[in-house]
Amino acid sequence: MENDGHRTVLRRTEETVVLYARSGRVATPHWMDLALVGMALRPGTTLDGEAVIWRDSRLDFGAAQSRAASSVTRARALASRHPGSYACWDLVQHPDPAIGDTRPLPYTERRALLLEVLANAGPPIQPVPATDDREVAEVAQDWYEALQARGNP
Repeated sequence: MENDGHRTVLRRTEETVVLYARSGRVATPHWMDLALVGMALRPGTTLDGEAVIWRDSRLDFGAAQSRAASSVTRARALASRHPGSYACWDLVQHPDPAIGDTRPLPYTERRALLLEVLANAGPPIQPVPATDDREVAEVAQDWYEALQARGNP
């Protein structure tokens, strides 16, 4: 994803969900809709991804940035009109203490663990699409470049 949302770490603790902006600032009040959905994750889970907003079948970067920069009251009003989604690309902390911190693992292993952790989560928290099939990746790259040329992504 290229600048389509608000980079966010989502951490499920024993009691709650905390979302952090890239700066380290707590962003939970601005993305309370995602925090509430995140309560379905197992405690001890930490995800890295992006809080995004879909409008008119497209990701709306301006809407995500507006929500992140608004007052808490306005953020909640915006969320009622345009709920957030969480596009997750990495698992930082696995809820099983025997696995724990996944950062030292190769990405392919972290990706498999991420898919396992999110298997029952469903939208609006979901892993970003990925493939290790070279042909599929080449088609996706061609598609992406064609969309960029038209000014769509």
